[in-house]
Amino acid sequence: MTFDEAHEAFLRQHLERRSGERRGRLERGHREAERLFCQNVWWPLVGSLEHLHPEYEVLHWRGQSYFCDFLWITRSVRLVIEIKGFGPHVRDMDRQKYCKELNRETFLVAMGYQVISFSYDDVAHRPEVCITLLRMVMSRFQVTPTPLNHDFAATREIIRLACTLARPLRPIDVVSHLRINQKTAIRKMQQLTDEGWFRGITGADSRRTVRYELQPSALLLL
Repeated sequence: MTFDEAHEAFLRQHLERRSGERRGRLERGHREAERLFCQNVWWPLVGSLEHLHPEYEVLHWRGQSYFCDFLWITRSVRLVIEIKGFGPHVRDMDRQKYCKELNRETFLVAMGYQVISFSYDDVAHRPEVCITLLRMVMSRFQVTPTPLNHDFAATREIIRLACTLARPLRPIDVVSHLRINQKTAIRKMQQLTDEGWFRGITGADSRRTVRYELQPSALLLL
C-alpha cells in the first residue's frame, strides 16, 4: 500500500468514527502540516498509521475541549505530537495565548500524556531531524516481541547517558550508571569506539583513552 492510499484510508476510518464537532475538527484541522508529518516523518519511520489518532480531543484543565494534532496510543504511552508553524505559534501569538499554551501542555503532562512538538519547517524541509528525534522518543516506550539482547540494551543506555550528560563519557560514568565494574565499562566503551559510535579522547600522555565522545550516528540506535 502506498502512502497516499494509507493516508486516505486513515482519514476515512477516523471520520467514520466521529460525529459533530469531533468530525468537523478533523475535516478542518488535518491540513498541509499534518499531512506532511504523516508523509515525511511518521510513514518513513513506522511504515503504518496504526495507533496514530489525528485531531484527538482531550479536555482542557478548565473543562474545555482541546484538539491535539496527533496522539499516539499504546499500552504504555499516550504521546501528544504537535506541529507548530512559526506564524501562529510564535509571530502572531500574544502574551495571553502564550500563557494558555504553556498551561495546556503542563496540564497534559500532569494528566499522564507525553508532549512533544515539531516545527513546520523541520517537518517540511528537514524531516530527517524529526525522524531521528522521534525515534529516540518512541524507543523509550516500545516493547520488542523477543527478549532484548543484553549487550544491545547496554549500548542504548550508554548512548542515552551520553546525551543526558552532554559531555564526553568517562568509564566511571558508565560504572555508576550500569553498576558494572571498571574493566567491563572500559571494554564496552572500547567496543563502541571500534564500532564507530564513540570517539576516544586521550589524556595528557596521549597514549591512554580517558574519555569517549558520542558520534551523531549513534543516535540511530535509539
